[in-house]
Amino acid sequence: MTISVRTRRDVVVVDPARFLAAARAAFRELHPDVSDEEAAEIVADVYDAVGVLLDLDGKLAADAPEMPIGCRGTPPGQRVLDRPDGLSLAGELQQIVLDDPMPLQDYGVLVPEDPFALPS
Repeated sequence: MTISVRTRRDVVVVDPARFLAAARAAFRELHPDVSDEEAAEIVADVYDAVGVLLDLDGKLAADAPEMPIGCRGTPPGQRVLDRPDGLSLAGELQQIVLDDPMPLQDYGVLVPEDPFALPS
C-alpha cells in the first residue's frame, strides 16, 4: 500500500522588502561565512527567497499558528500585516491519496510532469 499526503500551504507576501530581508537573514544563518552583500546577490528574487526559507524551516511561515479554512477561519482577504518576515499565512490543506501506483521514489531523477496529479 502506498500513502501519499499532498499538502498545499498558501502564504501572501504583504511586505516584499521584509520578505527578502528575512530570506537573506535565513541564508546567512545557513551560511554564516557569507556577507550581507553576498546574501543580497544570492537571494535576489521570490524563488530564491522561498527556496532558502524552505531549506531553513521546511515550510513558509513555519512559526504561524494553524489557520482553519471555512466557517471558523480568518475572514477572506484579512491578512496579518506585522510579521517580521512580511508573510501572511493564507491557508493549508492536506489530501490523503491511497494506492498511488508509483510513489515518487520510483520515478528516479525523472519526476513526473505533474507530481500532484491524482492517479487515474
